[in-house]
Parts: sequence; C-alpha cells; structure tokens
Amino acid sequence: QVQLVESGGGLVQAGGSLRLSCAASGSRFSINAFGWYRQAPGKQRELVAVISSGGITNYADSVKGRFTISRNNAMTTVALQMDSLKPEDTAVYYCNAKLATIPVMDYWGKGTLITVSS
Repeated sequence: QVQLVESGGGLVQAGGSLRLSCAASGSRFSINAFGWYRQAPGKQRELVAVISSGGITNYADSVKGRFTISRNNAMTTVALQMDSLKPEDTAVYYCNAKLATIPVMDYWGKGTLITVSS
C-alpha cells in the first residue's frame, strides 16, 4: 500500500505563487512516474503535469510556462511549483503515483485545495 501525502495548498491572489509537495511512502515497487491532477468544482479531474523516473515531463497546455514539476532522484517526493496563478487554477490538486508493475498500479493522495482569488 502506497501513501501519498500532499502539502502546500491554500489561498493566493491572482499572479501569485504556490508550491505543492507530495511525499510517497510504503511502496514495495519502484515508482515509474508522478503526476499532479486537479479537479475544479463541477468539472472532471484533469492532468496538470507528469514526470517520469527519467525526468521526462509533460504539462497541460493551460499551465505550460507557469507550472514546473520536479522530483527527487529517489522518486519519493514530487513538487509542483505554480507561478502566475489565475482564478481558473482554483481546484483540488491530487498527487498520483504509477508503480513499476504489470498491470500499472495507480495511487492517489487525498488532495489539497488551491484557491486563487481575483
């Protein structure tokens, strides 16, 4: 059983910055990739950014150039630096880990709320 614990959420004004962190523990298997997802009220959960164990990253078009995902070499923590925040970034942000298993096993954190005021 993998535990993912997010931290760093809160309230910020538009144009401001926040940094989310997620710590993984309890995995018997290596983590192949970390991801950050978000779910705004009344909307489906969507991908924000992902990073592989090799450091390859991918971002949603809506956050490119503003958000940066990073991880430690041991693949036990992942962070999301969010700059130039907009009100439309308001959502619950979830940390995701994909294990090096067949089939791939997914684990999720409980989520942390980001509110961007205009």
